Amino acid sequence: MPVADGAVALLVLAAQLAPFVSDERPGGPQWSWLIYLPVLGVSLPVLWLRRAPFVVLMVTELAAATYSFFPDGPRQPVWYGPLVAMFAVAAYARRWQRITAIVVIACGASILTGSLDTAVRGTLLWTTAYALGRAWAARRAHVDALQERALHLQRERELEAERERSRIARDMHDILGHAVAVMIAQAEAGPVTIRQGPERTEAAFDAIASAGRDAMVQLRGILGVLDEGAQSRTRPPQASLAGVPELVERVSRSGGVAATVRESGTGGTLTAEAEVAAYRIVQEALTNVVKHARASTATVSLDWREGDLFLTVTDDGQGDTGGTGGRGLAGITQRASGCGGSAQAGPTPHGRGYTVSARLPGRETEMTQ
Repeated sequence: MPVADGAVALLVLAAQLAPFVSDERPGGPQWSWLIYLPVLGVSLPVLWLRRAPFVVLMVTELAAATYSFFPDGPRQPVWYGPLVAMFAVAAYARRWQRITAIVVIACGASILTGSLDTAVRGTLLWTTAYALGRAWAARRAHVDALQERALHLQRERELEAERERSRIARDMHDILGHAVAVMIAQAEAGPVTIRQGPERTEAAFDAIASAGRDAMVQLRGILGVLDEGAQSRTRPPQASLAGVPELVERVSRSGGVAATVRESGTGGTLTAEAEVAAYRIVQEALTNVVKHARASTATVSLDWREGDLFLTVTDDGQGDTGGTGGRGLAGITQRASGCGGSAQAGPTPHGRGYTVSARLPGRETEMTQ
């Protein structure tokens, strides 16, 4: 049992025994032990105050009523046990128990009350005990609601931090993976380009430098967000669909893969998140082409249909070489689904080459959903 309930029970017992000390026993030095039974019946059940408040109220009220069988006993101004129990009923009991308690107490008071003064005092005491109990219940509910809200906000912050970490990890993977893949492709082709003349060699070095500079610019943007922390949610300009042609041209200039971009349909508009997703999906797909496909050509198709963008990256390489089983393909799927779209990848129907396709909803589609 709670220590607080034990302390309250001791206080109630002391208060109910006080009249036995202050009042003189008429006609003898000692009180009969039977007269203490109602006092114990009023005090001891308080030990179970919070576990069974309604039962405690009924038992203590019944024990207080039996005291009327001892007319020679000291006068008890207030029965504290039932009042404390009424407070507990108002604070912890169910609604039907509270209503029953009020009805029982009201009926008992109307039958046993002997004077108007007693009735007024009893009504005031019972009403005060019940009102205090309801106020305690309201305060407890308010505190519980605040704690639940705090836990909810904490979970939201943790989820937001996890989403931000995942976004940064995907961006770092896409940026560094693409830049390193282009650099490796150029470095491996170095001996060949040297034999083909200074112009091809210079172009290879330019492609390496361009890939490095682009990676540095984008990494500075990510690091800038991390430095700003929670004080500012403003992010630097991010990659977008408009940068796809330049990305494709840069891959094509690297000399390893002849990449082209084709657009069809009536151009629509994407949300900012979908714009980033489109660029990163093309970037990751081309990175896989350069790293794994051993392809000579790659085609990026941007097809607008009914306001949505259908994006396809197809190469003529060796098909499924197992190189897209890591974070790359998972990142493509996550980026597409994160803005309400979908993505899939697999070998081309004729067996040679590989296709990454994604559907990204346009801004108007997002608004109608």
